[in-house]
Amino acid sequence: MQPAKQSTAGKLLGYAVRYLLPLALTVALVWYMFKKVNFLEMMEILRTGVDYGWILAAMGISVLSHVARAARWRIQLRALGIRPPMMALCCSIFGCYALNLVFPRLGEVWRCTYVAGRQKAPLTTVLGSMVADRLADTLMVLLLTVLTFVVASGAINAFLVKYPVGRGLVDLVENPMFWVGLIVGIGVIWGLLVAFRNTAVVKKLKGWIGELWNGFAVVGRMPGRGKFALLTLAIWGCYYFQLYVAFFAFPFTRELCAESSLAFGLTPCLVAFVLSSIGMAVPSNGGLGPWNIAVMFGLAVYGISDAQGTAFSMLQWSGQTVMLIILGVFTMVYIALSRKKTGRVGESPARILEQES
Repeated sequence: MQPAKQSTAGKLLGYAVRYLLPLALTVALVWYMFKKVNFLEMMEILRTGVDYGWILAAMGISVLSHVARAARWRIQLRALGIRPPMMALCCSIFGCYALNLVFPRLGEVWRCTYVAGRQKAPLTTVLGSMVADRLADTLMVLLLTVLTFVVASGAINAFLVKYPVGRGLVDLVENPMFWVGLIVGIGVIWGLLVAFRNTAVVKKLKGWIGELWNGFAVVGRMPGRGKFALLTLAIWGCYYFQLYVAFFAFPFTRELCAESSLAFGLTPCLVAFVLSSIGMAVPSNGGLGPWNIAVMFGLAVYGISDAQGTAFSMLQWSGQTVMLIILGVFTMVYIALSRKKTGRVGESPARILEQES
């Protein structure tokens, strides 16, 4: 009975790390954010100083980014011999981000299991294509970060001075011992895999890694690599411009767009955008907390008060969240209708989503 107890304890710990930790981080960061601002002032800004038409426009641009992501993923999957309909891929992306609002990172697993199950494809291969998808995004964040350091070095330096945690991260990356430790750690793991290469566990792991690599490496040899690159630019262009469009919704950010010395708001938006993209790496429910704080910090560099920055970030985040909820409901309906066509009648959309995951 003891092993069963340990297994149960391990599962509970795993659930806590995956779900409770992100929730705790979200609550802590939101508390920190609102502790810094005058809540009544923020609510007054939202009541009297917002042109909500621009927020709606930003919501529309976000939908285009999801469609572009689905089109990009289709190129990878077709190269692997997996050909789901475009609408199914769009709904897999919609459902992924909607699910992440409640269970951070679970959406990525769900979209892969949904497509793999629908097309009767190997799950690890589909997961590998998703890894390549995310690595392309990571590369874009790195390139945009370098661009931001070039065109807005003064703002970045001001950010690092004002918020020492950013300086600490830079110091960590610049520390040679960090890289030595990373290389040693990789070497130890590699040595263990070689030493135990004939065991059943390692053989199974190698097979899993092989399928994962097949899904990842297809990017380098697949037809349509140029389209893949263009769609990557389209995705991140949509991300950037949905934030830039939201600048016109508030008087204080609209002023930044009127100043030619700030490239008509393009540079401040780039700073806030890159910081928010990095902030999304922190596991939280739909980015709530780290994304808002990162945007607030980026705007603060250009003289935007904490109350104004929080009002901006909360409204923009809320608009995107409402859109994701709508798209999530649309996805549930689509899956329910698709299952009905194949003869599975009587199952609720919620049950269908549960079975797909």
